Amino acid sequence: MDVNESKKKACAEVDRLADMLIAVSHDIHDHPEENFAEHHAHDALTRAIEEAGLTPTRGAFGQPTGFAATAGHEGPTVAVLLEYDALPGLGHACGHNIIAAAGLGAGLAAATLADDLAGRVMILGTPAEEGGGGKVLMAQQGAFEGVDAALMVHPADRDLREMTTIAIQRLEVTYTGESAHAAAFPWKGRNALDAAVLGYTAVGALRQHMRSDERVHGIFTDGGDKPNIVPARAAMYWYVRSGTLERLEPLKARVLDALRAGALATGCEIDSRWLEPAYADLRSNRVLEDLYAANTAALGRPLLTPTDDVRVCGSTDMGNVSYMVPSIHPMIAVAPEGVGIHTPDFAQFAAAPAGDSAVVDGAKAMAMTVIDLWSDHATLGRVQETFAADMASRPQL
Repeated sequence: MDVNESKKKACAEVDRLADMLIAVSHDIHDHPEENFAEHHAHDALTRAIEEAGLTPTRGAFGQPTGFAATAGHEGPTVAVLLEYDALPGLGHACGHNIIAAAGLGAGLAAATLADDLAGRVMILGTPAEEGGGGKVLMAQQGAFEGVDAALMVHPADRDLREMTTIAIQRLEVTYTGESAHAAAFPWKGRNALDAAVLGYTAVGALRQHMRSDERVHGIFTDGGDKPNIVPARAAMYWYVRSGTLERLEPLKARVLDALRAGALATGCEIDSRWLEPAYADLRSNRVLEDLYAANTAALGRPLLTPTDDVRVCGSTDMGNVSYMVPSIHPMIAVAPEGVGIHTPDFAQFAAAPAGDSAVVDGAKAMAMTVIDLWSDHATLGRVQETFAADMASRPQL
């Protein structure tokens, strides 16, 4: 079958499914669920897959809210990744409902052509991107074994070739001091809150001397019980980010030294715990990215190349996937320029008409990219050669 004819059929299938895809997007948006608790989204997506004639594996690869479904019996395997977790207090302010619905549409459309084009598609539902590392945990259970390429699309305020990603690891810190009556016997106390405040201030001083692609941000999660009791316990939660996994390690050590300074100054104890998994920086596969860009341009969505002034910066467990298989993580516009992700305004746009258009266009663009890989093994070979060359310059995870 001619590749252009195949793409037309895939796009027609997405159009046929459009009402269902948008309904799924809105349903997930209306039922925001945080890390590893995405039961409503899991059920809605697997039900849609089942109704389309595929057999989903629920609770796939060791994750109760993960799932997988495949179509095709031979040929290259392309994984389309779905995310569907939400943010505490902000719901789908990252637009994961759009990621889920667009991935669903791409996978189902590609599935109708898999046998004709001698390819395999995997629709992979990955929980807990917002800090839980669902993709990493599923990878440890073999989710990406035999996968030749992986792709997903992420909402933003612009159509971009890729997300500007940086590596991240999360840190929990607890300070322990001694309680005392703050008025009667303050000299008997050791103030854990003061230790935390001094540690926070020391990290602030560190920021002046970090690289431009490094970020450190934290919150207080415990600061005592009452003002007249010297706090015997204080706790914080931190995100430490750097441009690459390799450069993340020395930054982690510097941050921890700054936090320890607060304990030393106040006579308190400090306990720290780095939360696994760390997220890697994402290495977008340029050949695969070019294929996707050509397909979005055909849909009237030319992609911009990120610059210092036009970009979306963040961290994702898709970065870890890009260390395993050729991957892309392009951005698709769902909100007016300047409306940033992780804001209440963005959450509203994620279920507005522009978000619905992104579901349909994202599904079409990814389905067409899958078809490109199935239809031309020489192109897939270039994708894999580019990946191998990039891997040679990477530290191993």
